Amino acid sequence: MASSSRAAEGPNSHNQQQQQQQHESIKNKQEEGHNQHHTSDSVSKAIAQYTTDARLHAVFEQSGNSFDYSQSIKTNTTQSLPQQQITAYLTKIQRGGHIQPFGCMIAVDESTFRILAFSQNATDMLAVVTPQSVPSLDNPDFFRIGADVRSLFMQSSLLLLEKAFAAREITLFNPIWVHSRNSGKPFYAILHRIDIGIMIDLEPARTEDPALSIAGAVQSQKLAIRAISRLQSLPGGDIKVLCDTVVDCVRHLTGYDRVMVYKFHEDEHGEVLAESKRPDLEPYIGLHYPATDIPQASRFLFKQNRVRMIVDCNAKPVPVILDKKLAQPLCLVGSTLRAPHGCHAQYMANMGSKASLAMAVIINGNDEEAVTGRNSTRLWGLVVCHHTSPRSIAFPLRYACEFLMQAFGLQLNMELQLASQLSEKRVLKTQTLLCDMLLRDSPIGIVTQSPSIMNLVKCDGAALYYQGKYYQLGVTPTESQINDIIEWLLNFHGDSTGLSTDSLGDAGYPGAISLGDAVCGMAVAYITKKDYLFWFRSHTAKEIKWGGAKHHPEDKDDGQRMHPRSSFQAFLEVVKSQSLPWENPEMDAIHSLQLILRDSFKDAEGNNSKAIVNTQLKKLELQGMDELSSVTREMVRLIETATAPIFAVDTDGRVNGWNAKAAELIGLSVEEAMGKSLVNDLVFKEYEEVVDKLLYRALIGEEEKNVEIKLRTFGSEQHKKAVFVVVNACSSKDYRNDIVGVCFVGQDITSQKIVMDKFVHMEGDYKAIVHSPNPLIPPIFASDENTNCLEWNAAMEKLTGWARDDMIGKMLVGEVFGSFCRLKSPDAMTKFMIVLHNAIGGRDTEKIPFSFYDRNGKCVQVLLTVNKRVNMDGHIIGAFCFLQIVSPELLQVLQVQSQPENKWLAKIKELPYICHEIKNPLSGIRFTSSLLDATELTEDQKQFLETSAACEKQILKIVKDADLERIEDGSLEFDKADFFLGSVINAVVSQVMLLLRERGLQLIRDIPEEIKEVSLYGDQARIQQVLADFLFNMVQYAPSTQGWVEIHVRPIFKQMSETITNVRVEFRMACPGDGLPPELIQDMFHSSQWMTQEGLGLSMCRKILKLMGGEVQYIRESERCYFLVILELPLSGNSSKGVD
Repeated sequence: MASSSRAAEGPNSHNQQQQQQQHESIKNKQEEGHNQHHTSDSVSKAIAQYTTDARLHAVFEQSGNSFDYSQSIKTNTTQSLPQQQITAYLTKIQRGGHIQPFGCMIAVDESTFRILAFSQNATDMLAVVTPQSVPSLDNPDFFRIGADVRSLFMQSSLLLLEKAFAAREITLFNPIWVHSRNSGKPFYAILHRIDIGIMIDLEPARTEDPALSIAGAVQSQKLAIRAISRLQSLPGGDIKVLCDTVVDCVRHLTGYDRVMVYKFHEDEHGEVLAESKRPDLEPYIGLHYPATDIPQASRFLFKQNRVRMIVDCNAKPVPVILDKKLAQPLCLVGSTLRAPHGCHAQYMANMGSKASLAMAVIINGNDEEAVTGRNSTRLWGLVVCHHTSPRSIAFPLRYACEFLMQAFGLQLNMELQLASQLSEKRVLKTQTLLCDMLLRDSPIGIVTQSPSIMNLVKCDGAALYYQGKYYQLGVTPTESQINDIIEWLLNFHGDSTGLSTDSLGDAGYPGAISLGDAVCGMAVAYITKKDYLFWFRSHTAKEIKWGGAKHHPEDKDDGQRMHPRSSFQAFLEVVKSQSLPWENPEMDAIHSLQLILRDSFKDAEGNNSKAIVNTQLKKLELQGMDELSSVTREMVRLIETATAPIFAVDTDGRVNGWNAKAAELIGLSVEEAMGKSLVNDLVFKEYEEVVDKLLYRALIGEEEKNVEIKLRTFGSEQHKKAVFVVVNACSSKDYRNDIVGVCFVGQDITSQKIVMDKFVHMEGDYKAIVHSPNPLIPPIFASDENTNCLEWNAAMEKLTGWARDDMIGKMLVGEVFGSFCRLKSPDAMTKFMIVLHNAIGGRDTEKIPFSFYDRNGKCVQVLLTVNKRVNMDGHIIGAFCFLQIVSPELLQVLQVQSQPENKWLAKIKELPYICHEIKNPLSGIRFTSSLLDATELTEDQKQFLETSAACEKQILKIVKDADLERIEDGSLEFDKADFFLGSVINAVVSQVMLLLRERGLQLIRDIPEEIKEVSLYGDQARIQQVLADFLFNMVQYAPSTQGWVEIHVRPIFKQMSETITNVRVEFRMACPGDGLPPELIQDMFHSSQWMTQEGLGLSMCRKILKLMGGEVQYIRESERCYFLVILELPLSGNSSKGVD
């Protein structure tokens, strides 16, 4: 585990590509300034860990039985390793060439079903003959490279395999129940795509299991529903209880001897947070482990393949036999059978564990990536199962565990957000009190009174150095030592605004040894060049607690064995001179206090500090009041003109706000409504308790969304009629942030409610309502008990753009919503899966927010209601799903509420983005114009004019992107139409021709002529923008001496159905040499606070490409580098591009 320190700057071939991605991230990424340290610190630590992991791997490979684990992790982590050694390490992990013997593997060509590779045990396991066993026969069905894989299985299995091969997302069909043609034995076939075709993992299945596997993943999901319901029923606010519950659930599901929740800390080391085990086993709870125990390469694999089972660590691995034409070993990243690495196998054996099951716990990424609108995720930790004897659990059960982990990740994410919010509130409260002290007292009040700066973050000591005097709290250096530290800071970190480190020794402070274990970590904020704030932490070891009652960290252990106990001792050795790391929220709190104090300390000598602080706070207050007034005026305008009912009440529940739409629906004018009691006068009796609870929670700051209420109506014609409204309850606050009432933003659903109630409760034929053209019928779809789409009404066709015939029979989870109607995040998929299975299990769900993209790429936001579907006998046979469109007024109000928080950052980005992005299409227009000047009006001229027009359209698109939030939050709309691929290529190439000439570069086009006439359906201008930006940057940074740039285009045609054909187009843009600078790649893939205009443009283009369903990778090889852009689009002329 490497220590960390950071100085804050002043204010001023797909699977091969995965390996390459890992290697490039090691080579390219750099630490950014203060505004980017959150992301860059974690990236830098992870990258440094790759080198440590590779070195440890090399030592293990060379030392064999003499391997000394405790000494190996103490090796120098600052020395770099040769590129070849890291590449070899990653290749060994991902393409090891061996599988576990509990199953067999076959790799086949996707289009021809021809066998490209197979594991050595496949012939025995499938009981098939080989050419060697019967050399005299020339049988085409022999198991050999080049044979047709379909010859190995029964006819019933072939239909399932062929259906899966034709699917857009092949993994949705896992597991497929197949039988060997020769032996009749059943197998689970688990399929996934790799760079050369499709890999089939075959695991023996019990003959009594077919019912479990026939419906594939769906039945697996049902296994996890009970455990998920238990997680959802837990009270919030306690992560420990959540982790304890999940280990109990997993152990009950799987039967392993030990189940643990293992968390990765910010500095990459791990900790066991929860454990459920057999009583006689040694406890591991509370243990911490070095980052090397679970290498970064393995963590990368867990994000690709989230469940990893090792059946027997002592079993001899089975080699994979390859077609000699293949250039490299198979990528086994996605295989369920991948053999364990020798180092890990020894670790398991030493701890007495023969079998394991490890499952990834994935949560949302960090805050900075969330601001950019990326659907980023990160590996929070693992749920790890151990067994003392060999153990295998069937794939459906493993899939159920993966589903449970998705639900656990969702729940955990909510708990972490809640904990973060509580921490922020505590920090804000402390900061407010500290500022109040500054108003009433001199600055020394923040160290002499309570609360003090020690209450701001967790620390063992804190200090203020102000006007040459030293004020101490808790465990701190002496005054002479602090003077020495200040001198060191000025000499080595004088240009920064602060420093944080968990090891003063590792940070380079020469006097660290004299401080001892008492002061290891330090965070310092410069207020002025003479005034400083300090926080100190002691060494980590005193914070670590051994979980077992009969063990102690000082117990002796055989350090040469790779074992949890020796690993723990090694961790304590590493952290002896280190403190706990300073976490990002803590540094944010310190930085925030630093900014508050900095202005108040300016020119403090000879001035009254209290007056200075008071003046600064008054300025901030006036500025805040101006902004508040502006927002208030906008809110009032929206409320008065909204076409949705909006009303407000005071703390007594009496109406004090009432817009025109509310007056129209209820029949009361503003004057008549004012002062009425919402609960007693306006709500039907059966809803009084619901509204009373809603009011109570909102008045204590707990706002609720999408609550249905039933309101009375007034007037002779409307007497006794009801209005159903779905409302969001928002706490109304005054300028002091005190809650003074509740505002309700509603949506009238009366018509839909009446129809839905009749529909849900009717006992006759429902199809007449489902397929009625009546505009009052809401969008409705239905599922059978296996979550396959059974109904898709006209309103759904209109809402999504997808025809009924395209959807019927497809899986709702992953296929309908996932492949066809793209969801905004993996979390949305998991939530949808849960509510669908809940309904099939008898638990209805009312009006949860649900967002997806229609066929044209437009974001659709709805409220989803899922009800059980029963037959005449009352048995549940599926689910009915109703969608209600979210009111535009509600969306507008929410946008206005959030606008002051993020509008300035967006505005700062807009101008440089537009200025940079407009250069490329303008260059293309200038170039084509110069060509027109030199030619007559010929067919070529017409082509030039067409290219010029395409570039002009591209400019218009970019200019319209002034609101970058639409790109970042995924709501960007696409203008789709038919276009020729050749037109796009011509327009893209034209935009770099001038630069190619200026730099003397040669353009190499590897583009088959026939594909230029291929007609596709999509947003031509957006595709041009993305490809042109990637190509322009490649030309910009290609070496000019005898340089070249290559553009290679490769289409792959995929028959999706009888009427739909998609084209997967790969664009490769390459140049020799080192290619793009590391900071551009950092900006493109990892930064939210971009450093360069080019980096911002690349980042935005990457997001646009992602919204179109594509992806881009930047790959650097030994002598060249290239962008690989992959985009899948439908062919023009498909029978159903959309529904009018």
